[in-house]
Amino acid sequence: MDLSVNYVGLRLKNPIIIASSGLTENLKNMKKCEENGAGALVVKSLFEEEICRVSPTPRFEIISRSMGPLRSQTFYSFEQASPFEPEEYFKEISKALSVLSIPVIPSINCITDDGWLKYSKMAEEVGAPALELNVSCPHASISFRGQDVDETILHVARIVRENVKIPIVVKLPMQLSSPLAVAKALENIGVDGVVMFNRLTGLDINLDTEKPILHGGYAGHGGPWAFNYVLRWISTSRPHLKLSIAGSGGVGSGDDVAKYILTGADVVQICSIVYLMGYEIIPRIIDGLKKFMENKKYSTLSDFRGKVSGKVILGNYEIDRRHLYEAYINSDLCTSCGICKKVCIYDAPIEKDGKYFITDLCDGCGLCVRLCPTKAISMVFVGGRENAKN
Repeated sequence: MDLSVNYVGLRLKNPIIIASSGLTENLKNMKKCEENGAGALVVKSLFEEEICRVSPTPRFEIISRSMGPLRSQTFYSFEQASPFEPEEYFKEISKALSVLSIPVIPSINCITDDGWLKYSKMAEEVGAPALELNVSCPHASISFRGQDVDETILHVARIVRENVKIPIVVKLPMQLSSPLAVAKALENIGVDGVVMFNRLTGLDINLDTEKPILHGGYAGHGGPWAFNYVLRWISTSRPHLKLSIAGSGGVGSGDDVAKYILTGADVVQICSIVYLMGYEIIPRIIDGLKKFMENKKYSTLSDFRGKVSGKVILGNYEIDRRHLYEAYINSDLCTSCGICKKVCIYDAPIEKDGKYFITDLCDGCGLCVRLCPTKAISMVFVGGRENAKN
């Protein structure tokens, strides 16, 4: 089985890249990435804005929220930039390049044209194999300064592309009206790859103090909730782009990596899961990807890359809207808890002799299946009769 992949002209042994973060801040941590099997890493961003080189404490929180029986967690943080000065930063990268065998990709975030030109040239001169432009950091970024976001990103890409010859990657924010249009414009400029996407900027409040938690301001937030949004845009974009695409957001398993590749991603950047589980999660994710490929009898990533993208995704006029399925309750498993009755807006479940049954009022929405605590409900095929209510 061959997991190797081409990313912006670089040959990686597998598609797992450790995203720019404290996980890649220094050579010690970079070694952990390589030792645990990562295909490449992006070094924690160097910021032109000096105040961002100092992080407050504490700066991490795990926010748990509930919606009825559903639970969700958000990894919330105010982790700032690399603490190094520019010369120290690229000296550390130079050491990493001489020691590590995997690609070490610097990341820069600037607020002036001079900064972008200076730092990108320093990256090239130190021998970096590629450069990531962090225009979308949720803590301090040109994408959140009240400017025309699209044009600002394109302007930065133009001046950096004209300044250096090494491959450049733009890490896009989620807050774009048309990610595909921006990515296509970047491709036309000569950008070699895009990351879809950086985390969002968010806020949480301590109800006792009635103030923002942690440091008292906005922070970045990510987690599994972001995963489906990224899949949506990669699947839409892949057929129209030749540049490399890195999927980023919500990855927690090898199956998640497989889904990103199915939509057309070349590589996958991971971060939060490594913070939460340690560097040892990297080989487990790789093993999960291998297991998926073994089950499907795929020998290379290209065997299934982009398989779920473009025209495979049905449009509104292509979706089969017939009433194909209805809910069915296995009376042996039903405990008469009444949850199905409570959540059904069609009043399809009825109780009889201490058990619930589904009537012909069922519209086949499937919600009761997901909420039944004993898994007594399933969806059954009813022959595709036309649904008069639609």
